[in-house]
Amino acid sequence: MSEDIKKTINELHIYEKQLLKELESNPEATPEEIAENTGMDIKSVMSAAGSLASKGIIEVDKDVEEVISLTDAGADYADEGLPERKILKVLADKKQINMKDLANEAGLDKKETNIAIGWLVRKNWAKIDKGVVSITELGSEYKDKLGDDEELLNTLLNKTYSIIDKLDDSLLNGFKKLSDRKNILNIKKNTSHSFKILDKGKKILNEGFTVQKQATQLTHQQLKEETWKDLQYRPYDINAEAPKVFAGKKHPLRIIIDEIREIFLNMGFSEDNGDILESAFWNFDSLFQPQDHAAREMQDTFYVKNPLTCDLPDGDIVSLTAETHENGGGTGSTGWLYNWDEDIARQSVLRTHTTGISTKHLFNNEPPIKMFSVGRVFRRETFDYKHLPEFHQVEGLVCGEKISYQNLLGTLKEFYKKLGFEVRFRPAYFPYTYLSTECEVYLEEKESWIELGGSGMFRPEVLKPLGINQPALAFGLGIERLAMIRYDVSDIRMLYKSDIKWLRELPVDNGVKL
Repeated sequence: MSEDIKKTINELHIYEKQLLKELESNPEATPEEIAENTGMDIKSVMSAAGSLASKGIIEVDKDVEEVISLTDAGADYADEGLPERKILKVLADKKQINMKDLANEAGLDKKETNIAIGWLVRKNWAKIDKGVVSITELGSEYKDKLGDDEELLNTLLNKTYSIIDKLDDSLLNGFKKLSDRKNILNIKKNTSHSFKILDKGKKILNEGFTVQKQATQLTHQQLKEETWKDLQYRPYDINAEAPKVFAGKKHPLRIIIDEIREIFLNMGFSEDNGDILESAFWNFDSLFQPQDHAAREMQDTFYVKNPLTCDLPDGDIVSLTAETHENGGGTGSTGWLYNWDEDIARQSVLRTHTTGISTKHLFNNEPPIKMFSVGRVFRRETFDYKHLPEFHQVEGLVCGEKISYQNLLGTLKEFYKKLGFEVRFRPAYFPYTYLSTECEVYLEEKESWIELGGSGMFRPEVLKPLGINQPALAFGLGIERLAMIRYDVSDIRMLYKSDIKWLRELPVDNGVKL
């Protein structure tokens, strides 16, 4: 016995051995016959057959047979005739009838009459002209002759079923017509399987084997009584392929959010979440953004109808903000030189950025402050490969004595280093910071620098109305942008499509470190 055949026999399951033995004595045995002879259920027989086929021991052939039979309504039509046949009998005698009289003359209800008229015209047995139905020459020919669909009805009435591929051409034409009508035919597919022993299977049978129950799991009783010593054990192939396991894991965006939170917390920052629904005051005015700024327009901002307005904060902050917008409020700035409107500041908006959380946090807390926030923001963007109307931003804020632009650059270097990036800076403009800078990170795979976030020192026009007389730095970035870089995604919509194949293939850990 070759080692390969011996190994295969040893690894055969008892069901596989039983099936092989049955095929040895009856090569034409059906799955149902094998199940009856062995006591296995049909599912176990087919499972064993599939396993033997995968090992090249037998071949499994599948045959699908399509059969047709009459419904109860179809049997009635076969007995009594189709509705158009009943009208044709009347027309054969009267030659023509007014459509309004057809139902009474043929003994049909209105629904059957409408169906019959359609089929009379389709079969060219009759024609309709000005409300009069007249028999045609072909109709006269068929008054004593059955159509191919009627022939099929009679054939099926005398047989419980007929195999479609064995129908002759005339009956096939009838089948096409009856298939277009509802509730006349039952069409079913019967699937059968047959087995054939291959050369490898013949070699196994020639060598012979014993059909004996094998132990695959030991019980406490067997171990206690030592009966396990008398059992036969089925060998296991440790090189066999194991099924793929798709472990539960975090979504890529959640992975990055958690990583960013951990970085900030390890750097000594506290977290503030803020509110998704915010007043225009905190979202725009507190950041020294003029009330006629383009970013406030309906094209960029989601304004909310319910509630239509929000309360403004207590204290001098509102009047100081208004003064700063109108004339600079003693900050050394000229302001925006317009009349600030409190009603505009009360408007309810879905926050367009997380920077408003920073100004609100500065107002409610005393320096020194190290705060970060991660949250969803909303803008009226058109869906495309790099824009969504809802996305995530992360914001960092540091406020205290002797905080300077150098501290900003040092904080940014440390933050991006922990994210795995080499970072460089270039000058930029933002309405509420000065000095301002954009952060660019280097991607080795693309050998290029890409902008990933903005930052700067809050302007006096932002800090003074908040009652802050110490410098403050702020920086932020878009999380989706970071996810696209990390997971090599070119379309931002992929992050929200729930593409199960893509999600399954992502690594379980934090993904690719850049």
